Amino acid sequence: MPTRARNVSSVALRLPQRAEIWLFDCGEGTQHQILRSDLKVSQITRIFITHMHGDHIYGLMGLLASCGLAGNPSRIDIYGPPKLEEYLKACSRYSQTHFSYPVKVHTVKPGLVFEDEDFMVDCQPLTHRVPAFGYRVAEKDKPGRFDVERAIALGIPAGPIYGQLKRGEVITLPDGRVINGANLCGETQIGRKFVYCTDTIFCDSAVELAHDADVLVHEATFAHQDAELAYQRLHSTSTMAAQVALSGQVKQLIMTHFSPRYAPGNAIGLDDLLAEARAIFPNTIMAYDFLTHEIPRRHSEALAAVS
Repeated sequence: MPTRARNVSSVALRLPQRAEIWLFDCGEGTQHQILRSDLKVSQITRIFITHMHGDHIYGLMGLLASCGLAGNPSRIDIYGPPKLEEYLKACSRYSQTHFSYPVKVHTVKPGLVFEDEDFMVDCQPLTHRVPAFGYRVAEKDKPGRFDVERAIALGIPAGPIYGQLKRGEVITLPDGRVINGANLCGETQIGRKFVYCTDTIFCDSAVELAHDADVLVHEATFAHQDAELAYQRLHSTSTMAAQVALSGQVKQLIMTHFSPRYAPGNAIGLDDLLAEARAIFPNTIMAYDFLTHEIPRRHSEALAAVS
């Protein structure tokens, strides 16, 4: 539930190279939070919903209505569990809201839910009281910078052949030499991986999604000493989130979705949840409203010389 210091669930994944924003969940008040940030509503192109509980969807209809008044997006694609489209249609019908742009709802199932030339998005079922899904966004690897000067020095004629070499293809020149394009490019740009898992108790599918992720955003509703509540309500403790990160060998864990019972002044606070998680997975931080975290690029080892 919202508190004076914290709003409910919504995470924005900003893709500056294509001026797009992808939202993950859209709890009550999300559009107000966006107005207080440097995000642009007009850049939202995709929204991924984990499950149908109100703290993850009550802000969706209002945001969609406002999007039509703030730049008229060409299209918004929404991905989520069964009943999401039915819910939005009911909201639209009873509030007499009509979108001025296309809104497409995709009912997800385990596996690939979206792919284009730059990204793949997969989802897997989590373990919660209603159908819930975690999402994994994987940026595709890209070849490094093509060394044109080196290609010229090797006597490789300019033209379409350069495009093949940039893609890392192996080509045979008219004089019989075999050139591996990968050896004419700099370090491969390893695609970044972002994973979002909430709401769920510890489960194998969360570990599967998190494998080798650069950033894992995972719920940590309860402290370890309240594990019985976590099992009753199918939410994670701080230690469960850390175990997912450790098992998945992620680079960075960001915990979120905390119970209000850990407010300042109470016997157990958020600092205690952080300490519990760091005892298992040291590279853990706590999310707070308007936190921005940049996901750095990774590079492969230097490539061998031209053969």
